[in-house]
Amino acid sequence: MRLIRLGAATAGVAMVEFALALPFLLAVSLYGIETINLVVTTMRINQAATHIADNASRIGDISRLENRQIYESDISDLLLGAAHQTGAGLDLFGRGRVIISSLETVPGTEDGRNYIHWQRCKGRKVHASTYGNEGDGLGSPAIYSMGPADAPVSAYDHRDAVMFVEIAYDYRPLFSDMFVSDRTIRAHAAFNVRADRDLTQIYQRDETQPDTPETCDKHDSFDIVVA
Repeated sequence: MRLIRLGAATAGVAMVEFALALPFLLAVSLYGIETINLVVTTMRINQAATHIADNASRIGDISRLENRQIYESDISDLLLGAAHQTGAGLDLFGRGRVIISSLETVPGTEDGRNYIHWQRCKGRKVHASTYGNEGDGLGSPAIYSMGPADAPVSAYDHRDAVMFVEIAYDYRPLFSDMFVSDRTIRAHAAFNVRADRDLTQIYQRDETQPDTPETCDKHDSFDIVVA
């Protein structure tokens, strides 16, 4: 009699079904959270590249009498601003690398050849530019643009320069690499300089107390805590 009642009992079925489904539901939820975090992080890296390139195209002295000069301190301030903007949670320069290139036409030429006049870098990640290094284009081979093959950018005359920014960032999953693996997120953006710029060089505001250039032979971050 008791066995008959036990066989007919259904009171615990829902609990058993929930217990069986819980691992699957948990796995799906964690996968969804990891995927959303990856998408949001990728979007933030792309936005950072766009903001840095845009701001790099605007820096320099404001003068109506002569072309704008840019200074090493301008670039340092620009990168520091990006650190504050992206925040400590992203840790852009601790886990990534930002490369700013000035793409210009080769002096004394009229055939559209370009070269990378200068580069400045920041970040602890060891990562070389995907699209070229400082000085490329002055010799052989000639270059006429910079960027991916399906969306190259070029400088078109001797008064023009393109600020080309690359970011490589080491993504780390929130929980584990079971759902989304460790990977490098890459982004790039480019803007033409917004005003007539002195393209001769990057200047020092005070030659007696020069600012340290953010050259690409260093792999460092900012010694600050950003919110």
